[in-house]
Amino acid sequence: MKALIISADNFEDSELLVPYYRLKEAGVEVTVDSMNRKAILGKHGYEVAVDKTLDDINPEDYAILVLPGGKAPELVRKDSKALEIARSFFVCNKPVAAICHGPQILISAGLLQGRRATCSKKQWLMN
Repeated sequence: MKALIISADNFEDSELLVPYYRLKEAGVEVTVDSMNRKAILGKHGYEVAVDKTLDDINPEDYAILVLPGGKAPELVRKDSKALEIARSFFVCNKPVAAICHGPQILISAGLLQGRRATCSKKQWLMN
């Protein structure tokens, strides 16, 4: 099983690292993806290597999508490829974990309309 984490600089460190390491502990192969191959830096100073760029991703290769929060979703949600990947997971009815500000990506992809989700009220105002 493979999981895909999409993020960028200023991610919330624990919201990326905890799912990353927990999935690995469970035997899941985890790929960290961003807009470019440069390592991404968390809000609290943790650096994470990027395995692939958004253009290199085939969503069909992954079973789980993780969208960590922090300030990274503000940047990720502007990338059409990231939105396309999120839509693909929904179309295929695959699990998506959008943490804290992560739902911003789902909002921008038009995926939360008519659905219930837990998030900060501020996030809904950013649509």
